[in-house]
Amino acid sequence: MEQLLDLSVIASPLLYSFYVLSVLAALFLVLRAGLRPRPAGRVEASALEGSGSPSRISQLPGWRIWLATAAVATACGALTGAVVLFVSEVLLNVFGLPLDADTRIWVICAFAGLGLAAVNLWRSRWWRKAVAVLACLLFIATAALGINAGYGLNPTLGAMLGLSQIKHLALPKLFHPHQPKTGSALWRGWKPPAGMPSAGRSGAVTIPADASGFHARDAFLYLPPAALVDHPPALPIIVMMMGQPGGPEQSKSAVHELDALARQNHGLAPLLLTVDQLGNPYRNPVCVDSVKGNVYTYVTTDVVNFIRKNLNVAPDRSQWAVAGYSNGGECALSFAAKRPEIFGSLLDISGELEPVNGSAENTVKTIFGGNESAFTAEKPATILKAHTYSDELAIFTSGSRDSRYGPQSAEAAADAKAAGMTTHRFVGAGIGHRGDALGYGLKSGLPLLFQRFFLARP
Repeated sequence: MEQLLDLSVIASPLLYSFYVLSVLAALFLVLRAGLRPRPAGRVEASALEGSGSPSRISQLPGWRIWLATAAVATACGALTGAVVLFVSEVLLNVFGLPLDADTRIWVICAFAGLGLAAVNLWRSRWWRKAVAVLACLLFIATAALGINAGYGLNPTLGAMLGLSQIKHLALPKLFHPHQPKTGSALWRGWKPPAGMPSAGRSGAVTIPADASGFHARDAFLYLPPAALVDHPPALPIIVMMMGQPGGPEQSKSAVHELDALARQNHGLAPLLLTVDQLGNPYRNPVCVDSVKGNVYTYVTTDVVNFIRKNLNVAPDRSQWAVAGYSNGGECALSFAAKRPEIFGSLLDISGELEPVNGSAENTVKTIFGGNESAFTAEKPATILKAHTYSDELAIFTSGSRDSRYGPQSAEAAADAKAAGMTTHRFVGAGIGHRGDALGYGLKSGLPLLFQRFFLARP
């Protein structure tokens, strides 16, 4: 089972195998000799109706009747898919943002295939019915794999199904080295010891929710090579949150980027702790304390206490950053704005502008108990306008093709700059709101954080 859940679902051989099988299944369902012959008695009965001549449809060859039937069924299935998309995207705003064109195509194609399979259940032999049922499962699986590969955030079957197979990470022994003077360059005095691993280590960790009581999934921790030696230096840390739906292990792409930067800087890199601000990939309590969960207390108290008690990190705020993607980006912006004494830096990757669950109206009703003023008070723009910041680095990234969160990211950057933060804004050409946005944000923001943490030569 573990090997099955670790199966890569974005590898080209697997994807193309499903694509080919789906096309072959569709061809099989279309290429049918004709409907089973109608009993002679029924044909004669139809000939006696009306004017006494056979009905028009009974005069058509069987294959023409079948092709017309299959075409109508396929079209009805595709139309059903389009209606489902309209209701989900426009009326209910289930996804919180417009879907990309390829996602819509996958959904419509899947429903079209279901329509074609359904009509094969009518007046057919048992084995064709069995193939039609299997084809339904195949069409759904192919669409799901295609959509997942397009977004590029769930690399394995386990991640795609929300069944994490990440093993727990054994934490290094807590070591209290002499703390370098604030602002001193760690890269200047660091000499990697013999036997230091060439790459970092990552895995799951459980964070007790003693203060918040929030039911979070296990966090995902990355330890750079310099953190794995016998006497590690006090390293910086990045607390990160992913989007919705999603989970901490989706930050695996950050591990590759951090390992690459660590190789360039003699094993030095910040620790990365990706925490769960959702509790469940299909719910969004937003990053406040409410009846839906005390997310704010969980991150700013429980997570912070866990770090200080268990990890070899530098205590100074300038060595702490909070980061997030999409839903997690808004959370990161909110926490950085509220708690600058904890987080001296912010990386907001294609983040939302407001703490919303679906629509603003739904959020006020379900999260804030109908209190519009409480909702307004939790908006990052409101928090930023009430403060003046100094020595706060804020990095905002988004894609040029992200028509929804690109403008929101620009507005958030402007608000942060007006409040006194040192801001950097990056827009990736041809980047949308999917895995490419996360990758672009990490590549753009992490080098700046390395400079901020004095881990890299200027």
